[in-house]
Amino acid sequence: MEIFQKHLAGLNVIFINDEAIIAANPKHNIDHIRLMAGNISQQVVKSEFWRLGISENYVCLDSDNEFIRDFYKADFLAPDGHPYTVITEGKEFLEFCTRYYLPKAPVNFERDSRQVQELFGRSGKIYSFGIPPLVWSKKVWMSLEEGVLTPRNQSFADLIVQCPHELRLYGEALLKYRAIPLWPCEDIFKNYLYLSQYLFDKKRGVNADIVSKNYLGIVRQSNWDGEEYGLPKSLASRLIRRIKRFIRWFTV
Repeated sequence: MEIFQKHLAGLNVIFINDEAIIAANPKHNIDHIRLMAGNISQQVVKSEFWRLGISENYVCLDSDNEFIRDFYKADFLAPDGHPYTVITEGKEFLEFCTRYYLPKAPVNFERDSRQVQELFGRSGKIYSFGIPPLVWSKKVWMSLEEGVLTPRNQSFADLIVQCPHELRLYGEALLKYRAIPLWPCEDIFKNYLYLSQYLFDKKRGVNADIVSKNYLGIVRQSNWDGEEYGLPKSLASRLIRRIKRFIRWFTV
C-alpha cells in the first residue's frame, strides 16, 4: 500500500485495502479468507467491491492488463448507462486449443462452465464471460446475493471455495435474474492465454498498433515465464522454457 501511495501521490486515487472490502460483508471471516490460496481469495476481493457502495458499476482489472490506447466511458457503458457484458461461445479459444493440441483446456472449460450452469439451473449453450478487464454491475452481484447466497445462508467466500469461477458466477447470475439489460460485447482486451498464441501473432507481424484497432489493450498471462516478472527460476527451468519457446516459434 505504501508503494502505491508513494508512486501515485498527487493523483485523484482512493486507496482501499483488501481487508476493507472483505469486512464490508459481515458474513465473512477475515482469518478464514487469509488462509485461502491467493487465486481464490482475490476472487472474493474483486467480486465483493460493490458492497462499499462507491459506484453502481466498476471495471475489474488484473495486474497483467496493459492498455494500448486511450479509452472512454463509452467503451464500457452502453447508451442507457448499463455495462457492456462480455459473452461469447469461446470458439476462437477452442479452435486454438484444437490446432495446438491443448486437450485439457476445452475439457476444463466445459467442466467449469457446467458446474456454474448447474448452480443456476441453466441448460443449453456454454458461454465464456471473458477475462478482466470486465465491467461489473452492483445490481448483478446483489441478485446473486439475493437469489443464491441468502437462501443457502452462505457468504460469497463460502461459495467461491465450492465454485471458484467468479467470472462465470457473474455472467450466469445476469442470465438468470436479468438485474440489468444484457448489452453483449466481445473481449475488451486481446487475450493471450498461452505463449503460443502470442508467438503466433508476433510471427504474423501483429503488433500493438494493429491490435489497438479492435481492442483497448493486451493481456499476456503473467505465468508464462517467471523471470519476465522478476521471479527467480532455476537454470534447468529457464532452459526448458526457452527450448519450448523455440519449438513453438517454428510450429506456429
